[in-house]
Amino acid sequence: MSTAKSLFDSLVGQLQGYRPEEARAIVFLLLEHYLLLRRTDVVVGKPIPATPPQPDWNELVRRLNNHEPVQHLIGTTEFCGLEFQVSPAVLIPRPETEELIRLIVRDYAEKTGALHLIDLGTGSGCIAVTLARFLPQASVLAWDLSPEALEVARLNAQTLLAEVEFEQRDILNVGEENRRFECVVSNPPYVTMSEAEHMEANVLRYEPHLALFVEDQDPLLFYKAVADFGQQHLNAGGACYVEINERFGPQTRQVFEERGYYNVQIFKDIHGKERFVKAVK
Repeated sequence: MSTAKSLFDSLVGQLQGYRPEEARAIVFLLLEHYLLLRRTDVVVGKPIPATPPQPDWNELVRRLNNHEPVQHLIGTTEFCGLEFQVSPAVLIPRPETEELIRLIVRDYAEKTGALHLIDLGTGSGCIAVTLARFLPQASVLAWDLSPEALEVARLNAQTLLAEVEFEQRDILNVGEENRRFECVVSNPPYVTMSEAEHMEANVLRYEPHLALFVEDQDPLLFYKAVADFGQQHLNAGGACYVEINERFGPQTRQVFEERGYYNVQIFKDIHGKERFVKAVK
């Protein structure tokens, strides 16, 4: 295989169980990551460079055909134009969550004065780190229950030069906490266990169930906890921003309304699904 085009075609042809456009996107990522080849290099059939050395393509294809996410193979993913490290300890950041970032940045970019922000259940740190980069006036705190996730998040903050304070804390068991905030954000576990059978194998096998799933009998468990936290620790006029399960938009809004929040709004994502709730204290 002497050209980028021939290597590309060969790899795409070996991937099984992927839609054609998905297989092509994966191979483009592999060629860019391992050989620094761009899409235009593939199209024009650029000769494969002698350096860097090629990886074991057969092993990469085997792992992909076993539904391992390509982000785990290359160790990174792009989120809001920034490159984040990922591992099996954290959820891979989704494009939809970028819309949550835009919503918050839109609301706070022009505001002056103190902006104390907390990310509850930070995972890879993609929300906290991105907000720290896009809202330089903000003081950002991030919690997660998983020490492995916090290790990844701290690495991302360090690599991306973002000032974020991380703590191992449990939103379901906050304990004593005296700090106050202007903004609470969370993308908590919201997939019910009964929905698991409809999910992709790469998610079920390789992403942390602790960050994904909630029991069917209490699907809004974490939203109640976030809303309660906000009632205790948001300053007047502060707001909660959460990513939600599309099946429970009105019910999630009701959780915040029942706890005294006002102007509770549901926002749709790029696919037209109810995906975010904003609630003002």
